[in-house]
Amino acid sequence: MKKITTFAAAVALAGLGLAGCDSPAEQKAEETADAVEAQGEATADAMEERADQLDPVTDGVDSPAEQNLENKAEAVREGADAKAEKIEDQADTPPQ
Repeated sequence: MKKITTFAAAVALAGLGLAGCDSPAEQKAEETADAVEAQGEATADAMEERADQLDPVTDGVDSPAEQNLENKAEAVREGADAKAEKIEDQADTPPQ
C-alpha cells in the first residue's frame, strides 16, 4: 500500500509540473492516463500479494502457481502502461 501511495504522489506532482503547458484537453488526457496507470499498478500489486500467499516459503524459488500469477501481474502492469501511453499520445497528436 505504501508503494501505491508513493506512486500516486509522484504521479500527482508530475501532473502539476506539466499542467501549465497543456491545453485543457491534454490535461484531462494526462489525468486519465495517470488514473489508468495507478489502477494497473494497484491491480498488479494485489496480484503479486496473492502470488506470495501461494508460496509462503522464502527460499528464492517460486512455485509454478506463484510464478504464473507474478507473470500475469507484470502483464497487467505493462498493459496499463501501454494504454496510458496511447491516451497521452492521442492527446498530443493534433487533429488532421
